Amino acid sequence: MYFDELALSDEVLDALWDMHFDECTPVQAQTIPVILEGHDVISCAQTGTGKTAAYILPLLTNLAFDNHDPDKLNAIIMAPTRELAQQIDQQMEGFGYYVPFSSVAIYGGKDNGAWGTQVTGLQRGADIVIATPGRLLSQMNIYDVDFSGVKYFILDEADRMLDMGFYDDIMTIVRKLPKDRQTLLFSATMPPKIRQLARTILHDPVEVQIAVSRPPETIKQMHEFVDEGKKVEAVLKTLQEAKGEGTNELKKVIIFAGKKQRVKDLTRTLRSLNMDARAMHSDLEQSERDQVMLDFRNGKVAVLVATDVVSRGIDVTDVPLVINYDVPHDPEDYVHRIGRTARAENSGEAMTLVSPDDMHYWKRIERFLTDGESATHSDKGCSGGSRRSWRNRGGHPHKSKGRGRGGHRRASKPQS
Repeated sequence: MYFDELALSDEVLDALWDMHFDECTPVQAQTIPVILEGHDVISCAQTGTGKTAAYILPLLTNLAFDNHDPDKLNAIIMAPTRELAQQIDQQMEGFGYYVPFSSVAIYGGKDNGAWGTQVTGLQRGADIVIATPGRLLSQMNIYDVDFSGVKYFILDEADRMLDMGFYDDIMTIVRKLPKDRQTLLFSATMPPKIRQLARTILHDPVEVQIAVSRPPETIKQMHEFVDEGKKVEAVLKTLQEAKGEGTNELKKVIIFAGKKQRVKDLTRTLRSLNMDARAMHSDLEQSERDQVMLDFRNGKVAVLVATDVVSRGIDVTDVPLVINYDVPHDPEDYVHRIGRTARAENSGEAMTLVSPDDMHYWKRIERFLTDGESATHSDKGCSGGSRRSWRNRGGHPHKSKGRGRGGHRRASKPQS
């Protein structure tokens, strides 16, 4: 399906045209028409499938056609992290280039200037607020924020917000919103706690599920059984194999470790071997985290060693390799980690190092990905050096006038 087949506003279609986005991803094709019809929606789709555009595009269209107070807040988009809020804000700027709606991003950090901008946006009634729950609640506790005009409430990566302990914050915000609103809940996974939240805040929602919690087929998934003390050696071997033929250069590799101290130690080791590696973890100041991500995105850093702080909401489309130094304890976290590669129609590889202590968690991941079937059929135990690879099997009331576009269509990439 193409975007100009949907009842999107002309201004939104113009922005998509300028950005060379013609064809919808599956989550966009299935979700946008339902949102345009005014239904509450619960949408389950993995990262990198274009879910941000799936709610921004119909939101901008609905704002263009509905009756709303231009002097009040009209829409709130909630995101679990500063990084995701920034990413949504950037997408809003692109898709909303031709529309007359204002937006403000509300997130934490030590930038006093940003705080002032956030306060101004809330007080003067920006049309769209993109916020992390904690920071929006802080603003609400200090200032008298008028939510009476909110007609659209969107939760992105709702599962992650609940994992981070934001349930009470979300419910505090929800209680301030008008009951007559459209609520959209987007989540990469659909555990019972998400369904409970949906029952609480959504009204008769339409459910859209796209490849629930499965990595893209374009990711070549590999694992290696290795003793804990030999993991560094295994990392070096994997990095060496990742270098291009005839070159000694690495290109954008993310290594995930479960603990901050392990991230620090591994980064120090790689740098001692003259590798261009940087660490990313919660001990860093926000300005330091922003700089590390900027350098990584721009190719100035070859190896990013990180905790799960970058497993979601970081949109770097050209990461060819992800390494799990530690096996994540939750299968869904595994999906999000390796989902940092093979984005925007690219392919990628994911290597997981499995020590004897990791075996319990690895078996859970195998069962999760293969619906109970063994993914490796390995009987070599945990101390061998065998490597295995396997792939996952597993009508709107208004109408856009249209531009009469047609003819040549450009190949499009999934939007974030």
